Amino acid sequence: MTFPDLSADLQAKLPDLRGRLAAGAALADITWFRVGGPAQALFTPADEADLAYFLGGIPADLPVTVIGLGSNLLVRDGGVPGVVIRLGRGFANIKPEPDNRIRAGTAVPDVKVARAAAEAGIAGLAFYRGIPGSIGGALRMNAGAHGRETKDVLIEARAVDRSGHIHTLTLADMGFTYRHSEVPADWILTEAVFQGTAGDPATILKDMEEVADYREKNQPIRERTGGSTFKNPPGHSAWKLIDEAGCRGLRVGGAKVSEMHCNFLINDAGATAEDIERLGETVRARVKARSGISLQWEIIRMGLPLPGCPTGEALAEAAVI
Repeated sequence: MTFPDLSADLQAKLPDLRGRLAAGAALADITWFRVGGPAQALFTPADEADLAYFLGGIPADLPVTVIGLGSNLLVRDGGVPGVVIRLGRGFANIKPEPDNRIRAGTAVPDVKVARAAAEAGIAGLAFYRGIPGSIGGALRMNAGAHGRETKDVLIEARAVDRSGHIHTLTLADMGFTYRHSEVPADWILTEAVFQGTAGDPATILKDMEEVADYREKNQPIRERTGGSTFKNPPGHSAWKLIDEAGCRGLRVGGAKVSEMHCNFLINDAGATAEDIERLGETVRARVKARSGISLQWEIIRMGLPLPGCPTGEALAEAAVI
């Protein structure tokens, strides 16, 4: 799909903009599934002040979408209208602080926070070694692994709202629940402060190695995937429900359910985003038919389908059981 070029008008409205603004940027190049259409405009702000200037100066009705490392994300084949914002170097700071705290920008990969904490002798953050994504995504969805969640270690976060105002949020302000936060959807998280405890660097690094070994042995981390596809329903494991519904190895077009871990979908053979979403909806339909449980997507789906192609609820209704 081809979108009208927004970038020239936005640049004219915002003469002091310091970040990069690109029209028709390919999002498939920066998502782990390697599928999907372009962004109408892709903006990479220089820093928090540049982001605030941009948000405060663009039209109020212009759609704005934020992406991180692209790990837990499915961009539909028609692309994303409006502006896609991707935080880069200006949000990649990471710094240990007194009292076993660590401050990190939201563009920092989770694994780097785990590593920086270990090197500083700060225990309690090793679980981030097992989460493929950035701190922004971890804050947005209360990411967790190996029995710990972001809510267990967060002290505060910073965010810029849709009007360009900057906010400091306490842990209570985040409204964390399982794989969810109550931060307004149009606020962009920019920084976080985490609290750990004093620990031995060698012991923490050993814990991280165990997390990495577990992922290597149990998850298809070398495939084109988006991480865990569905949330675990209360009292159940999503992968077990999927396996019991006979979906291990199930294929739609170039997309496949991982045989190693069936809560992972894989771009196995030149899949389209529609293949992946249709496969996910087929899995949901089969699990519902067998167990009565409706799996909820953990992967974020965004953008438009190609003209004439179904998406979302239409795909769910058309899913082949």
